[in-house]
Amino acid sequence: MSHDPDALRELLGPGAALCHRAITGDHGVSLPPFIDHHVHLHLIDESALAAGGIAGVVDLGGDPVALARRKDHSIPRVAYAGAFLTAVGGYPVGRPWAPAEIAREIADASTHPGVAGGAATAVDEQASFGASVIKASLNSVAGPVLDPAALAAIVEVARERGLPVVAHAEGDGMPRLALDAGVDGFAHTPFTEFVGRAFTAHAVKAGQVWISTLAIHEDDEEAAEFARVNLAGFAAAGGRVLYGTDLGNGEQPVGVNPAEVAALDRAGIRGAALVAALADPWPLADPPSGVATFIPGSPPTGLDEVAEWLRGATVVPSEELIHDDH
Repeated sequence: MSHDPDALRELLGPGAALCHRAITGDHGVSLPPFIDHHVHLHLIDESALAAGGIAGVVDLGGDPVALARRKDHSIPRVAYAGAFLTAVGGYPVGRPWAPAEIAREIADASTHPGVAGGAATAVDEQASFGASVIKASLNSVAGPVLDPAALAAIVEVARERGLPVVAHAEGDGMPRLALDAGVDGFAHTPFTEFVGRAFTAHAVKAGQVWISTLAIHEDDEEAAEFARVNLAGFAAAGGRVLYGTDLGNGEQPVGVNPAEVAALDRAGIRGAALVAALADPWPLADPPSGVATFIPGSPPTGLDEVAEWLRGATVVPSEELIHDDH
């Protein structure tokens, strides 16, 4: 089936096409542009992302001022949360990798703008600097966490501003705290406990997105298994899975991460579903314009080949690709 366009689209999704590059003549497959939905740009060299197959990123914790000063329409195309919103003294405050600019400590659950340390004040600051998503930190393993009132205020104000909220939920009961507050997704697949079917059904019904970040647990077997089982259940129940790596956390390749792709495959997010997780434009409505993913060589012939094959991805201008399957 390797040269059957219909079979290729069935395996990889409707955006897959046989093609060749006009300049080099290399034959391969084109796919929609790929996005890493969880990165920290201040901790990486982003210049290698495009060559490694990543056309867009979602920065989930950085200096909102620096992020707002970025040039628009460059590659990688960047959407961002701005600063972590956290409890006073909460994660990641005080971490060596986390300069003060990337966290805002919430001392007041006020939904009124301009209140010092208030929830609305912190959300409005990120929105004013162009944030497309808000990130709330709920890491009880590392320190204090936002109380339910403060978290609810963040969600309420963000919703009024048209911004989704994702939570870093780590520690006993933290995923439930986030779910009950109405957050729109998880920055990491829940990894400190099995969340169970009722929780998963609630998350799917609520339309949550779960960002994978499975490979960061490769040295922690328990966390890896919690995350794999939770994500597998969420995907099987119809949940919207997004590829994300937490790039900047430890040593990771800058580009499509083979370990993350393989972990998604093991969790049952395979073939067209895997490509969809990579190509979903969330939190923006549209994918990066003017570029596509190109993977040279013969296309995969079955599900078992897709994850390994994706490591060959690179970003190229769309106009450079000539489709061969018309």
